[in-house]
Amino acid sequence: MTNIAKLFGFVSILASLAALPVAAQEAVVDLVEVVPTMDKGDVAWMLVSTLLVLFMILPGLALFYGGLVRSKNMLSVLMHCTVITALVMVVWVAYGYSMAFGGGTGPYWGGLSKMFLAGVTMDSMVGTFTEGVVLPEYVFIAFQMTFAAITPALIVGAFAERIKFSALLVFVVLWVTVVYFPIAHMVWDSAGLIFNMGALDFAGGTVVHINAGIAALIGAILVGKRVGYGQTNMAPHSMTLTLVGAGILWVGWFGFNAGSNLEANGGAALAMINTFTATAGAILAWSLIESQTRGKSSMLGAASGMVAGLVAVTPAAGTIGPVGAIALGAISSSICYFFVDVVKHKFGYDDSLDVFGIHGVGGIVGAIGTGIFTAPIFGGVGDADYSIAGQTLIQAQAVGITIVWCGVASFVLYKLVDLTIGLRVNPEAEREGLDLTSHGESAYNH
Repeated sequence: MTNIAKLFGFVSILASLAALPVAAQEAVVDLVEVVPTMDKGDVAWMLVSTLLVLFMILPGLALFYGGLVRSKNMLSVLMHCTVITALVMVVWVAYGYSMAFGGGTGPYWGGLSKMFLAGVTMDSMVGTFTEGVVLPEYVFIAFQMTFAAITPALIVGAFAERIKFSALLVFVVLWVTVVYFPIAHMVWDSAGLIFNMGALDFAGGTVVHINAGIAALIGAILVGKRVGYGQTNMAPHSMTLTLVGAGILWVGWFGFNAGSNLEANGGAALAMINTFTATAGAILAWSLIESQTRGKSSMLGAASGMVAGLVAVTPAAGTIGPVGAIALGAISSSICYFFVDVVKHKFGYDDSLDVFGIHGVGGIVGAIGTGIFTAPIFGGVGDADYSIAGQTLIQAQAVGITIVWCGVASFVLYKLVDLTIGLRVNPEAEREGLDLTSHGESAYNH
């Protein structure tokens, strides 16, 4: 058909529409308006965001954790992050995506109808926050897959330098199945329990950080303290690598937070600037507290404050304002500092890399703080009739459900793995270092 013929065809369609009654014309227009549309800019942004979240894990989290352990355990941490990422990706495709977002209407899981991505094709679409705007389902699957991969990788910092590799992998498969996938469904799926409570969790305060933090605390207690804990030097072997990893985490977190908007628009821009300002406020707060309590501000403290701010703003990134984000980051950093510096030593648990003190506590503070700083009075995007007390109560309930679900399930799963495989390497292997005893190689030539 020539271009002229196409033009005449289009004109004839318009003429036929004009001949319809007004009500019929409006009905046709309504049908046209609700046809789903895919924006290539949104798709491109989500592809980049997905890669940024993977960048957070490898090499970001791996280097951050690797620098914090002793040199004899450096490669073991890198191996943990690498293999967990690969393992969870396979499980996600097999049944994880279906359990979390399979379209089931239950409040706790999405069913198994999309096991092995059944029915998903290049033409499959999922909706975004704007009515009528869609993304390719493969993009959404890949984006959420990176979230599922990083969460159990966060946990390993709690019992680094002493966990048995095989036990860790078995625990991860069980944990994402029993804890992560159901919580992701409850919080982010429209049929989910916590979603329908009205809880706000923009990018994973409950799903990722509270989940990981609570599992980490229980794991640190059940696995037990490192050999020589409190008696031998266990200082980080490379703060340089730790800062490199922390910086990569901050960069990748823009995919984590701004990507959770699912569209390249003002909502993504809000999440992005909040990821800047909350983190800045948290770094300054931690450094200031250290300077007042210890007389010096440390690089380890600045890196810890950086992560504390990123964690806290995760659930709030799309609903609070940039100034409120500074306050939320500073508050979270201060409370995390207290748990890392005081509470951990008071109760004597060996959370090696402070996963609970930063991710667990920061996630709780951020989730509850979301209810406060979303209010318009603090620069948030809440409606004029927004209730701080009402929303904060809902946030607290969501936090409580996550803590109980994750806490009970994690305890049972750790015990199950310990009874069958054993959670911990023997003391001789631990003293020699997991790099050699578990993986047969060394990070450095001495």
